[in-house]
Amino acid sequence: MKHLDLIRAATQTLIAHVDELTALDQAIGDGDHGLNMRRGALAIEAKLPEWQDKSLNDTLKAAGMLCMSTIGGSSGPVFGTLLVTLAKELPAVSAASPTAAVLSRALQASIHALTRLGKAEVGQKTLLDVLDPLQKMLAEVDSGNRSAAIASARECALNAAAATANMDATRGRASFLGDRALGHVDPGSRSMALIVCAICDGLNSSHLEI
Repeated sequence: MKHLDLIRAATQTLIAHVDELTALDQAIGDGDHGLNMRRGALAIEAKLPEWQDKSLNDTLKAAGMLCMSTIGGSSGPVFGTLLVTLAKELPAVSAASPTAAVLSRALQASIHALTRLGKAEVGQKTLLDVLDPLQKMLAEVDSGNRSAAIASARECALNAAAATANMDATRGRASFLGDRALGHVDPGSRSMALIVCAICDGLNSSHLEI
C-alpha cells in the first residue's frame, strides 16, 4: 500500500462520517464541520491522480495547502498546518513509511505549530487532545511488534477523542457554551481520530512500517 492509498482511506473515512461529524458540531459549534471536512476530502481525492509521482512529503504539503484553500472555518488552517508541518518534519526518504519514533518527533513539531497558530493548548477540547497522547504513545511504543504498535495507535486516538467529552471547552465557539459543552465530543478531535484509524487500518493491510 502506497501513501496515496493511505490518504485515500482517510478521505473516504471522513466522507463516510460526514453526518456524525455534522451532528457533533451542531451540538457545540457552527454545525458545518462535517461538510467542511467532506469538502476538503473530496478536493484531495480529486487531486490524487495528479500526485502519483509525488513523494510523501510533497503530497502532504500539497494536501495541506489544498485544505487551507478549500475547508471552511478554522478546520482549513488547522488541518492544513498539520499536514504542511508533517511534510516539513518527516524525512524525505523512500518507499517505507516513517517509523513510530520519526512520526512522534514530527507530531511534536506539528503540535507546536498548531499551538502557535490557534493559541490553543492541550486540555482545551481541540484536536491537540488527540495529537498529544498519540505523539507520546508513539515515542514509547515497541516498533518491533508492528501489529501491537498499530493497534495501540488506533486505540489511543479513539480513546483520546472520546475523552474530550469530559473536557471544558475554552477555545472556539464551544467555549461560549460553558458547562453545556460537557458530554459532547469535540468534532475536530473525532475527525483526527477517524484519520488515524483509517491510516492504522491501511497499515495493517500492508507491509509499511510503523
